Amino acid sequence: MENVIELTNVQKSFKGFQLKDFSLTVKKGFVTGFIGGNGAGKSTTIKMMMNLLQPDSGSVSLFGLNYKEHEKAIKQRIGFVMDDNVFYEELSLKEMKKIIKPAYTNWDDNLFEQYIEKFELPLNKKIKTFSKGMMMKASLTVAISHHAELIIMDEPTSGLDPSFRRELLDLLHHVMQDEEKTIFFSTHITTDLERIADYITFLHNGKHIFTKEFSQIEEEYAIVKGEIDLLDRDIEREFISIRKSNHGFEALTANKKRTENMLGNMALIEKPSLEDIMFYTKKGEEQYV
Repeated sequence: MENVIELTNVQKSFKGFQLKDFSLTVKKGFVTGFIGGNGAGKSTTIKMMMNLLQPDSGSVSLFGLNYKEHEKAIKQRIGFVMDDNVFYEELSLKEMKKIIKPAYTNWDDNLFEQYIEKFELPLNKKIKTFSKGMMMKASLTVAISHHAELIIMDEPTSGLDPSFRRELLDLLHHVMQDEEKTIFFSTHITTDLERIADYITFLHNGKHIFTKEFSQIEEEYAIVKGEIDLLDRDIEREFISIRKSNHGFEALTANKKRTENMLGNMALIEKPSLEDIMFYTKKGEEQYV
């Protein structure tokens, strides 16, 4: 299976932060969700994927190419959709197209017009009049119109109302019917990824916790609830972290089957959300500092 993005032993340090020995492969034809709390290193990683930052050590390649020798060829094949406006606000979308089109050898006017119509975007209004949702549609239109093979999305649903977020996810699902397309989707709204992602990459405090198929996460991780008297030293070792109260305990395990074998019917085993996994990983780290 072809890898569209490969990070190998990447390290990047700033004052008070370090991305540590991060290796990642993003597979062609799938949606990979990128999760982690504020300051986890998500934006730093995306900037290195876009060649806006260079790693201190390790390597970054896209489509099997490195930026040092192939920057122009790589960027022809990438579409970038982010939370902030990347267009000139005083111009219209029609005027922006005249600026953007010459930069891409694969620009497709028919595709551009098709998505302008589909998204009901005004061509002649100044971009500063666009809502956040319209801005997101405009960014996605540009990414699609030059036949980008890789679409990198940085917090694309941030600040959007739930109905529009749902509409955007449906649009991305439509885009992914073309199996040549790959989406790398960074967001803190993890419920969006539960609807669309094939793989999840979890970064916590600059450390790569895992990259797994979404179905694999559901098979391996579980929320466990039970009475306090079920807990002993061996049982507690099974958990990433535990919350205890007068009513019992709630914990996260990364080995669902073994925990089920140990506790049987004495505890309640539930499917965790991605938010649960992030929360308990952070809590577990704090417990052992």
